[in-house]
Amino acid sequence: MLTQADLRPAPAPLTSADPPALLGRDSAAAYRGLIADVAGRLAERFATVDKPWTGPAPTAIAPAVAAVDLDRPLTSFEDAFDEIGELYLKDAVWFHHPRYLAHLNCPVALPAVAAETVLAAVNTSVDTWDQSAGATLIEQHLIEWTAARVGLGPDADGVFTSGGTQSNLHALLLARDEAVEQVLLKHRVEAGTPLRGVEVLPRLRFFASPHSHFSVVKAARLLGLGEDAVITVPADDWFRMNPAALDAAIETSREQGLVPAAVVATAGTTDFGSVDPLGPIAEITAAHRVWFHVDAAYGCGLLVSPRHRGLLDGVEQADSVTVDYHKSFFQPVSSSALLVRDRSSLRHVTHHADYLNPAEAAFPNQVDKSLQTTRRFDALKLWMTLRTLGPDALGAMFDRVCALADQTWDWIAADSRFEVAAPPSQLSTVLFRLAGADDATHRLAREALAASGEGMVAATRVEGRIALKLTLLNPDTGLADIVPVLEALARHGKTAQEAAGMTTVPAPSAAPRRRDHRGPAREGRAA
Repeated sequence: MLTQADLRPAPAPLTSADPPALLGRDSAAAYRGLIADVAGRLAERFATVDKPWTGPAPTAIAPAVAAVDLDRPLTSFEDAFDEIGELYLKDAVWFHHPRYLAHLNCPVALPAVAAETVLAAVNTSVDTWDQSAGATLIEQHLIEWTAARVGLGPDADGVFTSGGTQSNLHALLLARDEAVEQVLLKHRVEAGTPLRGVEVLPRLRFFASPHSHFSVVKAARLLGLGEDAVITVPADDWFRMNPAALDAAIETSREQGLVPAAVVATAGTTDFGSVDPLGPIAEITAAHRVWFHVDAAYGCGLLVSPRHRGLLDGVEQADSVTVDYHKSFFQPVSSSALLVRDRSSLRHVTHHADYLNPAEAAFPNQVDKSLQTTRRFDALKLWMTLRTLGPDALGAMFDRVCALADQTWDWIAADSRFEVAAPPSQLSTVLFRLAGADDATHRLAREALAASGEGMVAATRVEGRIALKLTLLNPDTGLADIVPVLEALARHGKTAQEAAGMTTVPAPSAAPRRRDHRGPAREGRAA
């Protein structure tokens, strides 16, 4: 039997002299002061940021972080904030800066930032009704609103997720299990003998273009199918999936005894901003009775676009759709969702636990639809944004960055120091190279640009060669911000070539310049 001596001594109780450690009824004044202090400090940081990044290497920051003794707290929150000012904020990447032109990161809407404060303070978990109440209804209403914008019909449903990777995984899990059910049912009817689901899995196949998001292959691995389960469908000259090639690939798979489980079309590829021809792909998937998933993580801003909504024609026929509000809806991460045409398909992720969501529960439970259990009330950010700014304002901002991509492409194509590496984007990316420069020169020029603080651009490969990439998601950025970045890249590239004792290096003939190859027109823009 345990005695008092065997028990650990109880900690000393907190007294009224101790500062509040938790947010509660008795800490309202402390909370108000803390938030005001943080807001003031951050506002000052934002006002004084003069470059998108300071460009340090990990080795420049790592020693200071490693030296922090987390077992020895500082004397005040102010000291702790000063510390992260040095360890984090001083060298943070500022996506709101007009010369940040690198990845699919956006500046965020102010109402959403305010909502972050609310949802973090209340700490709602949107999994069951008795943990969220009105938050559940707000999320459901936003799902219904988005599904209506897509055109999925009255039986649509969905759930917020952490991002496009999770949304795509979720969609392909549903597609996998739907395909297995169909095969098992058909086998039982035709053969009259039982077949196990595990016997079907090796035969399942997903179809995607070579420019689809890497999460498609990752999902195949996580779902137990392996990377070989993803069949690459050739793309056209504008980096869009070729419908005829898709039709042939599905036919060939069936002839080989395989089971086409899902087609993944992309509405806004990460590198090229290209939108697969959704209408023709929808017709093919319907004819073959294959799950049709649209990854619109990037292109979901077209749902509210006054000018370019037509690029999504056909998305209304999808079985599932990924949207990333934290890209083209200008929301803070994380804010994404998976939408499905038929809510019954979400049964594949439902599991009842007596302590959480019993089968006889009378109230709506979002956990029944989600891969996650505990989940932040991220929907509040989009709600506050829509209720303050409205969808038309968000769409106009997205149209603005798409128009800026056109202007930038034209400027680059007209300057002999550069060459465009792809046709104009249907969305807001621009791919280009320094004329005549090799891969090493591009790497050095990009690194020097970031280190100087003059701007940030991304890089990828097009036709086997490095290309530089501008990803435009800041509606406050203009050509006057971009041109100095391009000028700096040309200067850094020339310096790198001179240091290597190089003169102009002819570009390989395998990568023709596409100056006059305008690509597919956007709605509202002449080809």
